[in-house]
Amino acid sequence: MKATRTWILIADGARARVFLNEGPGKGLKSALIGNFATDLPPTREVMADRPGTSVPGAGPRHGYAPRVDWHQYEKRRFAADMAGVLNAAAKRNAYERLVLVAPPEPLGALRAKLDPATRQRVVREIGKDLTSMAEHDLPARLEGDGLVL
Repeated sequence: MKATRTWILIADGARARVFLNEGPGKGLKSALIGNFATDLPPTREVMADRPGTSVPGAGPRHGYAPRVDWHQYEKRRFAADMAGVLNAAAKRNAYERLVLVAPPEPLGALRAKLDPATRQRVVREIGKDLTSMAEHDLPARLEGDGLVL
Protein backbone atom coordinates (compact mmCIF):
# COMPACT_ATOMS: atom_id res chain seq x y z
CA MET A 1 0.00 0.00 0.00
CA LYS A 2 1.35 3.40 -0.97
CA ALA A 3 2.02 5.81 1.89
CA THR A 4 -0.14 8.92 2.07
CA ARG A 5 2.02 12.00 1.63
CA THR A 6 1.05 14.84 3.91
CA TRP A 7 2.61 18.27 3.59
CA ILE A 8 2.67 20.39 6.72
CA LEU A 9 3.12 24.12 6.24
CA ILE A 10 4.48 25.94 9.29
CA ALA A 11 4.19 29.68 8.60
CA ASP A 12 3.63 33.16 9.92
CA GLY A 13 3.39 36.42 8.00
CA ALA A 14 7.05 36.44 6.94
CA ARG A 15 8.55 32.93 7.25
CA ALA A 16 7.50 29.45 6.24
CA ARG A 17 8.77 25.88 6.20
CA VAL A 18 7.18 22.90 4.48
CA PHE A 19 7.54 19.39 5.88
CA LEU A 20 6.59 15.97 4.57
CA ASN A 21 5.09 13.11 6.57
CA GLU A 22 4.67 9.78 4.80
CA GLY A 23 2.54 8.03 7.40
CA PRO A 24 2.34 7.14 11.10
CA GLY A 25 5.71 6.67 12.72
CA LYS A 26 7.60 8.26 9.82
CA GLY A 27 8.21 11.67 11.45
CA LEU A 28 8.90 14.83 9.49
CA LYS A 29 11.39 15.70 6.80
CA SER A 30 11.75 18.77 4.62
CA ALA A 31 9.41 18.66 1.63
CA LEU A 32 11.11 21.55 -0.16
CA ILE A 33 14.71 22.67 -0.16
CA GLY A 34 15.22 25.62 2.14
CA ASN A 35 12.88 27.87 4.01
CA PHE A 36 10.78 30.72 2.71
CA ALA A 37 11.19 34.22 4.11
CA THR A 38 10.41 37.77 3.16
CA ASP A 39 11.94 41.00 4.35
CA LEU A 40 9.27 42.50 6.57
CA PRO A 41 10.42 45.83 8.02
CA PRO A 42 8.23 47.42 10.69
CA THR A 43 5.60 49.85 9.41
CA ARG A 44 7.41 52.74 11.11
CA GLU A 45 10.39 52.12 8.80
CA VAL A 46 8.30 51.88 5.65
CA MET A 47 6.22 54.93 6.48
CA ALA A 48 9.04 57.15 7.77
CA ASP A 49 7.60 60.35 6.28
CA ARG A 50 5.00 62.24 8.22
CA PRO A 51 1.49 62.13 6.78
CA GLY A 52 0.29 65.12 4.79
CA THR A 53 -2.08 67.64 6.35
CA SER A 54 -4.98 69.71 5.19
CA VAL A 55 -5.92 73.24 6.08
CA PRO A 56 -9.68 73.55 5.68
CA GLY A 57 -9.82 77.27 6.26
CA ALA A 58 -9.21 78.71 9.71
CA GLY A 59 -9.66 75.48 11.68
CA PRO A 60 -6.98 73.12 13.02
CA ARG A 61 -4.79 71.04 10.74
CA HIS A 62 -5.72 67.41 10.25
CA GLY A 63 -3.24 64.67 9.40
CA TYR A 64 -4.09 62.09 6.79
CA ALA A 65 -3.76 58.47 7.79
CA PRO A 66 -1.97 56.28 5.25
CA ARG A 67 -4.38 54.33 3.04
CA VAL A 68 -2.31 51.15 3.17
CA ASP A 69 -0.68 49.44 6.11
CA TRP A 70 2.42 48.23 4.25
CA HIS A 71 3.34 45.76 6.95
CA GLN A 72 -0.02 44.00 6.61
CA TYR A 73 0.16 44.27 2.83
CA GLU A 74 3.51 42.44 2.76
CA LYS A 75 2.14 39.72 5.06
CA ARG A 76 -0.82 39.15 2.73
CA ARG A 77 1.50 39.11 -0.28
CA PHE A 78 3.72 36.51 1.40
CA ALA A 79 0.64 34.37 2.14
CA ALA A 80 -0.37 34.62 -1.52
CA ASP A 81 3.14 33.54 -2.58
CA MET A 82 2.99 30.52 -0.24
CA ALA A 83 -0.46 29.63 -1.57
CA GLY A 84 1.04 29.69 -5.06
CA VAL A 85 3.70 27.18 -3.98
CA LEU A 86 1.07 24.90 -2.43
CA ASN A 87 -1.25 25.21 -5.46
CA ALA A 88 1.55 24.32 -7.88
CA ALA A 89 2.58 21.31 -5.76
CA ALA A 90 -1.02 20.10 -5.60
CA LYS A 91 -1.31 20.29 -9.39
CA ARG A 92 1.71 18.01 -9.76
CA ASN A 93 0.38 15.68 -7.00
CA ALA A 94 3.34 16.22 -4.67
CA TYR A 95 1.04 15.51 -1.70
CA GLU A 96 -2.36 14.02 -0.98
CA ARG A 97 -3.11 15.83 2.28
CA LEU A 98 -2.21 19.29 3.58
CA VAL A 99 -1.96 20.63 7.13
CA LEU A 100 -1.72 24.39 7.64
CA VAL A 101 -0.13 25.74 10.82
CA ALA A 102 -0.08 29.53 11.15
CA PRO A 103 -1.44 32.31 13.37
CA PRO A 104 -5.08 33.17 12.62
CA GLU A 105 -4.51 36.22 10.40
CA PRO A 106 -1.89 34.68 8.05
CA LEU A 107 -3.89 31.45 8.06
CA GLY A 108 -6.96 33.29 6.79
CA ALA A 109 -4.95 35.13 4.13
CA LEU A 110 -3.41 31.85 2.99
CA ARG A 111 -6.75 30.03 2.93
CA ALA A 112 -8.26 32.78 0.77
CA LYS A 113 -5.59 32.30 -1.93
CA LEU A 114 -5.70 28.50 -2.15
CA ASP A 115 -7.23 26.99 -5.28
CA PRO A 116 -10.38 24.89 -4.71
CA ALA A 117 -8.47 21.70 -5.56
CA THR A 118 -5.80 22.56 -2.99
CA ARG A 119 -8.40 23.50 -0.37
CA GLN A 120 -9.93 20.03 -0.74
CA ARG A 121 -6.61 18.52 0.36
CA VAL A 122 -6.53 20.50 3.61
CA VAL A 123 -7.23 18.05 6.43
CA ARG A 124 -6.31 20.23 9.39
CA GLU A 125 -5.69 23.88 10.27
CA ILE A 126 -3.89 24.85 13.47
CA GLY A 127 -4.00 28.52 14.44
CA LYS A 128 -0.61 28.76 16.16
CA ASP A 129 2.80 30.25 15.40
CA LEU A 130 5.36 27.43 15.44
CA THR A 131 7.89 29.04 13.07
CA SER A 132 10.51 29.56 15.78
CA MET A 133 10.30 25.96 17.01
CA ALA A 134 13.22 23.68 16.19
CA GLU A 135 12.54 21.00 13.57
CA HIS A 136 13.23 18.13 15.97
CA ASP A 137 10.65 19.49 18.47
CA LEU A 138 7.84 19.84 15.91
CA PRO A 139 6.61 16.21 15.78
CA ALA A 140 5.89 16.08 19.53
CA ARG A 141 4.24 19.52 19.42
CA LEU A 142 2.06 18.62 16.43
CA GLU A 143 1.08 15.28 17.95
CA GLY A 144 -0.03 17.27 21.00
CA ASP A 145 -2.42 19.08 18.64
CA GLY A 146 -3.88 15.78 17.46
CA LEU A 147 -1.80 14.99 14.36
CA VAL A 148 -0.51 11.45 13.90
CA LEU A 149 3.06 11.58 12.60
